[in-house]
Amino acid sequence: MLALYFHRKGDVFLEKAILSEKTAVSFSDKFRKFIMNETTGAVLFAMPFLLGFLLFTIVPMGMSLYYSFTDFNILRAPTFVGLDNYVRMLTDERLFSSMRATFYFAFTSVPLRLLVALLVALMLLKSTKMTGVYRAMYYLPSILGASVAVAVLWRQMFFVTGTVNRLLDVIGLNRDFAWLGDTRTAIWTLILLAAWQFGSAMLIFLSSLKQIPETYYEAARIDGAGKLRIFFKITLPLLTPTIFFNLVMQMINGFLAFTQAFLVTQGGPADTTNFFSLYMFNHAFAWGNAGYAAALAWMMLIMLGTFTGILFLTKRFWVYEGGFS
Repeated sequence: MLALYFHRKGDVFLEKAILSEKTAVSFSDKFRKFIMNETTGAVLFAMPFLLGFLLFTIVPMGMSLYYSFTDFNILRAPTFVGLDNYVRMLTDERLFSSMRATFYFAFTSVPLRLLVALLVALMLLKSTKMTGVYRAMYYLPSILGASVAVAVLWRQMFFVTGTVNRLLDVIGLNRDFAWLGDTRTAIWTLILLAAWQFGSAMLIFLSSLKQIPETYYEAARIDGAGKLRIFFKITLPLLTPTIFFNLVMQMINGFLAFTQAFLVTQGGPADTTNFFSLYMFNHAFAWGNAGYAAALAWMMLIMLGTFTGILFLTKRFWVYEGGFS
């Protein structure tokens, strides 16, 4: 009887071991299939971006929206004030001045930058041994242009004793003009700096120009079309999608301009270069009005969204989307 008991007990243990092994194998197969699944791989690879987007974009945006309804600075706890910050904007004269400066800068610098970018792209369209070097040289200002060092150098160039006035002395214009201190010229120093940073738009134009089939140009030449007619009837219409893309992206950058005004002119003289982003920055970190600055940030978001929406609504009137076929 004792032997029979142990025999049966051994069979039970053996069955449990076999069942446990089958369960482990089944789980291992399921886990392997889960890991090898394309959807799982996509989610795992996207997870760092999704977490970063959640932690560094969505969460800060939610906090900013909350602070926009409060009286808040970094040194004290926020106090809920409702819509007071938004109502305050209606009577803020410096805000209106800041918006005028921002719109003037964006609507002047962006078309100028796109025009220069397109002209340079047309110049670099023909491939030579030095084309790669030229492209790198023309793109370099876009890499350096927003840096602190270049902004400081730009300020030094336009000082009364700077390079620009010294060059004017060489050609006989002996006058020490205060470019950064004159309300008529201060913003133009920043516009020129922005137009100098045409590299990214130039590369995008150049890429699009290379996609236009050469057969279009050959057919136009056979029909007797000149260079200007070819440009306005073939090149420019086929570039309108690229122009639209560059216009949207550069306009957003223009409205958000900050570094140039902060380092070169500090918003002066007489608020002529006090751009919206600089005004918002000063409220948040210099004047202790972080709640009002948060409201200004949401106002800027609404403005950018509205302007971008208007561009997309007008797109069908001037953007050719027929492709190259």
